Amino acid sequence: MTSPSTGPSTGPSTSAAAGRRGRPGYDRETVLRRAVELFNERGYDATSTADLARELGVSKSAIFHHVSSKEELLASALDEALTALDAAVDAAGDAPAATTGGTSATERLRATVAESVRILVDHLPAVTLLLRVRGNSPVEQAALERRRVIDEKLARLVRDAADEGTLRTDLSSELISRLVFGTVNSLVEWYRPDGTLSPDDLAAQVTALAFDGLSTRD
Repeated sequence: MTSPSTGPSTGPSTSAAAGRRGRPGYDRETVLRRAVELFNERGYDATSTADLARELGVSKSAIFHHVSSKEELLASALDEALTALDAAVDAAGDAPAATTGGTSATERLRATVAESVRILVDHLPAVTLLLRVRGNSPVEQAALERRRVIDEKLARLVRDAADEGTLRTDLSSELISRLVFGTVNSLVEWYRPDGTLSPDDLAAQVTALAFDGLSTRD
């Protein structure tokens, strides 16, 4: 799941977005939210601006008042998910180490897993869309590059925890990272915000499973 400064930007410019605000009726945020829903339901390539206009009951020109293109909607959604994930990983990586009075690498890794779950829940449509991109356009390629850099940061957190002696060393750090955060990513397939499991409970249970396993504890 690059820091906002790494690789091409996947979001619209602030000045361009600001210039399209203010039209009565649907605001830009509403247009974006409905667009993401349609992209997830039908697929990005199969959804046209005309489809979105019909869903909102407005003309295509009303859509273009807020955004310059369908690609801008995709870029904004992907940027939302990536920026939140990147901030969580950077917060863990920048935290003081235990040797300097901070937290251990394992504690930082656990906190990152839990926060990744909460981010997924808070930005579920955008994260779902992010996990479905395949690099079919420059916008998607930029998003995948940002994901690659985030994945490298996550693997580094795992390596740091293994170096502390608190994680198994017979498994590669990259494999552990892929399995743990692959589990987090799989939540988009079944988690429902209106269900009985709260985001905090979900985060706690995923983290417990990842680090404590399924065996009973004495």
